[in-house]
Amino acid sequence: MPPAADVPAGAPLPGSNLQQAAMGAILAALVVMGLYFGRPVLVPIALSVLLAFALGPVVGLLRRLWLGRVLSVLLSVVFAVAVIGLLGTFIGGQFAGLAAALPQYQTNVVNKIQSIQGQAAHSSFVQKTSNVVKNITHQITGDQNSPAAQLARRASSGKPIPVVIEDAATDAPIAIAETLIGPLLEPLATLAIVIVFVIFILLQKDDLRDRFIRLAGSRDLTRTSVAMDEAAERLSRYLLLQTTVNTIFGTVIAFSLWMIGVPNPFLWGLMAGLFRYVPYVGVPLAALFPIVLSVAVDPGWAMTVQALVLFSVAELITGQFIEPFLYGRHMGLSAIAVVMAAAFWTWVWGPVGLLLSTPLTMCLVVIGRHAPPLAFLDILLGDSPALAQEESFYLRMLEGDPDEAANQADAYLSDHTLEQYYDSVAIRALVMAQHDAERGLLDHATRVNIKTTIEGLAENLSDHTDHDRKGEEIEHSEAAVSVSWQGEPVLCVAGRGSLDEAAGALLMSLLHHRGIGARLVTAEEASPQNIHALKVDGVRMFCVSYLEPGNYQAARYLVRRLKKRLPGAIPMAGYWGMHHNDTDYLNAIEATECDLVMMTLSEAVERIVAMARDGGPPQPAVHARHGKHGEPHPNPQAPKSPIAV
Repeated sequence: MPPAADVPAGAPLPGSNLQQAAMGAILAALVVMGLYFGRPVLVPIALSVLLAFALGPVVGLLRRLWLGRVLSVLLSVVFAVAVIGLLGTFIGGQFAGLAAALPQYQTNVVNKIQSIQGQAAHSSFVQKTSNVVKNITHQITGDQNSPAAQLARRASSGKPIPVVIEDAATDAPIAIAETLIGPLLEPLATLAIVIVFVIFILLQKDDLRDRFIRLAGSRDLTRTSVAMDEAAERLSRYLLLQTTVNTIFGTVIAFSLWMIGVPNPFLWGLMAGLFRYVPYVGVPLAALFPIVLSVAVDPGWAMTVQALVLFSVAELITGQFIEPFLYGRHMGLSAIAVVMAAAFWTWVWGPVGLLLSTPLTMCLVVIGRHAPPLAFLDILLGDSPALAQEESFYLRMLEGDPDEAANQADAYLSDHTLEQYYDSVAIRALVMAQHDAERGLLDHATRVNIKTTIEGLAENLSDHTDHDRKGEEIEHSEAAVSVSWQGEPVLCVAGRGSLDEAAGALLMSLLHHRGIGARLVTAEEASPQNIHALKVDGVRMFCVSYLEPGNYQAARYLVRRLKKRLPGAIPMAGYWGMHHNDTDYLNAIEATECDLVMMTLSEAVERIVAMARDGGPPQPAVHARHGKHGEPHPNPQAPKSPIAV
C-alpha cells in the first residue's frame, strides 16, 4: 500500500469520483421516493404555492387600494373560490342539459353505426380481420369456462338451477350515501387544505421568503434573493401568459364551434381553455367531447370534420407559433425539458403532476442557475446552449463538417461581423485544438482535417455581407487600394504546423473580404531549406501567424528568414491565442523583433487595410504595455484592438 505522501496534494483520492456518483444516485433516489410517497401532503402544498403565485398580483392590487394585508388576502381567496365555484356550476349545468338532450340524437348514432357496419360487411379485409380476432379471443379466453357457458350446461343437463333470495340490506341508504359522497370527499378535503395553505402563504409571504433564504444560503443572501425573485417573476409571468393564451384559445374554439353548429359551444370552449394547462394531452382530451358530440348531432360527417380541423389548426398555430414567440424569452426551458418534466411529474404525482410539471421545472432551472451544486439542472433543463460557441465549433472541426459549421455561424453572424466571428469563435476553437495537440490528443491527420475544415468554412463564408443589428448592410469606408498593394501584397505565414496554417487561412480570407490580395505560406515553405524558393513578387508585407508561440526563438528565426528574403516588406506578428493581459506579451515582442504585433484578426486586418489605402509605410503600433523598468513600450500610435480575444 503506497504511503499517503505519494498522493499529490489536492489530487482526488482513488475511487472518490465513484463514491460521489454513488452518493448522488442514492440521494436522488431518496428524493424521488419522498416525492412519490409524500403525494398526499406535497400535492396540496404545490397547488397552494401555484395558486398563491397566481393570486399575488390580485393581492398587490388590493393592498394598493389601502384594504390591508389580511382583508386583501381574504378577498382574493374568496374571489378565487367563487370563480372556481361558478366555473364548476356552469360546467355541471351544461353537462346536465347535454345529458337530457342526448336521447334525441340516438337516431343519428344508430344510422351511422349501421352505415359503418354495412360498409364493413362488404369489405373482405374487415371480415378476415374480424374472424382472426374472434378465433384468437376464443383460444385465449375459452368459451367452456365462461359463466354463460356453465349456465347453459346446467340448463341442458336438467338439473335445477339454485336461486338465492336475499333480503335488502338495512343499511342501503348509508351505502348509497357512501357511493355518492365518497368520491367527493377526497377532492373536497384537498380543496380545503389548498385554501388554508394559500391563505397562510399569502399572509406570511415575507416571513416564508426570509426563512427559505436562511435555509438555502444565508451566507450568500444576494444570490439566494436573486434566485427567488427570478423564480417568482418567471412563474408569475408564465401563469399570466398561459392564462391569456388559454383564454383566447378557448374563446376562439367556442365561437368557432357555435358557427359550426355543435351544441353547448361555450362549454367546450371553456373546457379547451382549462385543459390547455395540461401539456400535450390537454387539447386532444378537450377536443374529444365536441367531436364525439358532432358525430351524434350531424346526420352526415361535415360537422365532425370541421370540428377536427378546427382543433388541429388552432392548436398548431398556438403551439408552434404563438407560444414559442411568447415563452421563448420568458420560460427558460428547453423543449426536451418540457417533455421530460411532463413524463416525470405524471409518474410521480399523476394528473396533478402533469398540470404542475412546467411550473415546477421552471423553478428547478432557476435554482440550478444560481446554486453551483445544482448547476446540472440548468444544463439539463434550461434553454441556454449546452456548449459555448467555440466549443460547438471545435466539435464541428473534429467532425470535419464545414457546412454544418457555416450553418451554425449564420445565427452568430446575424448580429455580428465576420471578423468578430473569426476572432470570438473560430480562433478560440483553434486555440483549444492547439492545446489538445500540445497534450498529444490530436494526431497529424486530425490537425490536417481541422485545417481543411477551416478552409472550407472560409470558402462557405466568402460571400458573406456584414449587417448591423438593424439589418442594414455595413459598408467599409476604405478608399481604393494603392497600385503598389495590388496582386498578392500580403503573405500569411504559418508559424509551425497545420493549426497555425488554419489561422493564417482565416486572416487571408478576411483580407480577401476587404478587397486585399493575400497568399497563405505554410511552415514548410518558410523553412530554412525552402525559404529561398519562396515566391515574393509584389509582396509588400508578411504576417507570421501563431496560435501559441511556444519557443519564441523559433518565431525569431522565422521572422529573420522572412526579413532576409523580403528586405523591403513590412513585418507583422500575430499571436492569436494570447490575451492582452498575458505576462509573456513583452517577451513575444522582443523575440520576434516586429514593430507590429497583433493579437486579434480584426486588429491585423484594420492595420493592413489602413496601409493598403495609404500606400505608404505603416504607422508604429501602440501597445499599452510597459517595459521591465516601467517605461512605455515603443509604438505609441497604433489603434486599440476592437476585440479582446
